[in-house]
Amino acid sequence: MNLKFVGIHVRPDSPDAERKGIELAAWLQRQGIATGDLNAAEPSMDLLIVLGGDGTLLHAADLASRYGIPILGVHMGNLGFLTEITVDELYKTITMLLAGEYRLERRIMLSAAVVNGTTGAISEAVRALNEVLIVKDSASALIRLGCWANQEYITTYSADGLIIASPTGSTAYNLSAGGPLVHAEQKSLILTPVCPFMLSSRPVLLSSETLVTVHPLAPASQVGVIIDGELHWRMAEDDYLLVQQAARPLLIVSSPWKSYFKILRTKLHWGGDPVDLPLPDPVRRYC
Repeated sequence: MNLKFVGIHVRPDSPDAERKGIELAAWLQRQGIATGDLNAAEPSMDLLIVLGGDGTLLHAADLASRYGIPILGVHMGNLGFLTEITVDELYKTITMLLAGEYRLERRIMLSAAVVNGTTGAISEAVRALNEVLIVKDSASALIRLGCWANQEYITTYSADGLIIASPTGSTAYNLSAGGPLVHAEQKSLILTPVCPFMLSSRPVLLSSETLVTVHPLAPASQVGVIIDGELHWRMAEDDYLLVQQAARPLLIVSSPWKSYFKILRTKLHWGGDPVDLPLPDPVRRYC
């Protein structure tokens, strides 16, 4: 990777991350690589290094994907599904990038907007890496959400809410709500109801080419739209939420040392110890 100009995005409430960001900027400059201000993203950047946790990467993902800047996530937070590189691996990883030894993963982003069913007025689109959540404001009653795939009616969910997740977001709120794990590089959208009234209301996996439309049937005044953890809209009675794959994916530098399933085994504690179980050589030759 030809690195001439690199951005550094740090977790804002972490003095350790800020110190590491300043140290990293000095190291990059000694290698002849220019750096921008902390937590700034510019279209001309060749790489954006994120120091923090998954939340920090979510905040950086929108601008990085808009500009087509690859992200290198360095784990300095709590969970670390998205920030795959450890601090100890950081400089070795950058050296490998400079030598051309790297792999970029293309993660689909979501684009959400609200359109009024009477006037046709539409909001500015907002992008998400993990999920778009339609959720009730109060704890009293269920909400009823009509749902369409393109123009075809799917069903009406009676639930506390509905998650529209990307494959990357399948390990986030979607997983907590009983949704499926989907490989991060898969091209699909996941619909997962939150605490549905009917046990027959199950998650649905759709093509990433699908335009999902959701309309709160009742009571609309109690419905909010949360995008990657931030409240963006409260929906009126005649509003429709449109969610689809965004035009540009997010490019993430994958760890040379950890596969997707190794990360899952480690974070979710599958099978006890997160060790590899290799296939026998006579079987591997066919795989």
